[in-house]
Amino acid sequence: MNWKFILFVTLISYGAYQHFSNRPLSHGNGIIASKQPVQNSTNQTSFNLNGYKITPLVSFEIEARVLSTEHYSLGREADLSPVDLALGWGKMSDEAVLSKINITQSDRFYYWHVDAFPIPRREIEINSANMHIIPADDRIKKILESVRSGEVVKLSGYLVQVNANDGWHWKSSLTREDTGNGACEVVYAKGLVVNKKSDSALMQILHN
Repeated sequence: MNWKFILFVTLISYGAYQHFSNRPLSHGNGIIASKQPVQNSTNQTSFNLNGYKITPLVSFEIEARVLSTEHYSLGREADLSPVDLALGWGKMSDEAVLSKINITQSDRFYYWHVDAFPIPRREIEINSANMHIIPADDRIKKILESVRSGEVVKLSGYLVQVNANDGWHWKSSLTREDTGNGACEVVYAKGLVVNKKSDSALMQILHN
């Protein structure tokens, strides 16, 4: 068999696999993550991670649809958080709504644009957020890096403040109702569940 043909078939197969593996999942119209994020007070003490001091501010749990993912390898934040997840819940997990909103991420921010509002602006703002995810260990990091748009994720852990010895710091928002600079959540993820729905695959990583 001609080697060029074999190479062609291999490249086509690889491209098809990449497309299938990374494509956004489609669920059809309807809310698929109805619960509001939950946070509570915590007495968890500070600890060190990768040379940084991590201070839990509140405990945090969320079940939400992944609107977008962005991977980072540069900057101090990437020492801790290799992936940002733009997450939506309530009406911002409904495909009928999301099909009318253009969503992007860059520079540790999440952006959205509409030509006409499918729901009121405030509902978009308080039912979605960009979250900087700090995985508790390499197992969670591995699954985090494979998350793709459309999946439903369950995260549990803490909203945290990060401090470095030279004065650099990174602090989580503690409300879902703010916008703009400082409105992102910094999440130390002790637990991560990814529900792929479309192929009924459920993966769970728990850090004890």
